[in-house]
Amino acid sequence: METSEKLKKNARQILTEYLLKKGMRKTPERFSILDYIYGYKGAFDIETLYNAMSTEFSISKATLYNNIDLLVDCGLVTKLQLGENRTMYEKSLNSNLHYMICNTCGKIKKFADHDIRRIIQNKHIWKFTPSHYTLCIYGQCEQCKKREN
Repeated sequence: METSEKLKKNARQILTEYLLKKGMRKTPERFSILDYIYGYKGAFDIETLYNAMSTEFSISKATLYNNIDLLVDCGLVTKLQLGENRTMYEKSLNSNLHYMICNTCGKIKKFADHDIRRIIQNKHIWKFTPSHYTLCIYGQCEQCKKREN
């Protein structure tokens, strides 16, 4: 696994190449958002990101929304849709992400499964070789199931 600083440097390089390819500006805000995300542990929503970053930077929610979409488009951030009104994000560079998401309380549990990873990496679907993936399993967590019974 890459160190945090190496991962940030690699993410910055990917973003730079993406922006150049798309003819977009390399703004300090974009790189600040990227650095913050790549220093953050776990999944987050825009409100959490805004609250954390606004103490150090002058940044608007609109800037965060616009740039998070850009980071999703270039493959540096994964978007997790939790129901109709809840969206979470997580850094995704060099990660194969596995999640169990409770439909009742919205709790997210991240897990690793080497068997799933091996199967996906060895599966040649339509002559497609995957570089990374996100697997979300939706259901009900143990606590919510106990409360129902």
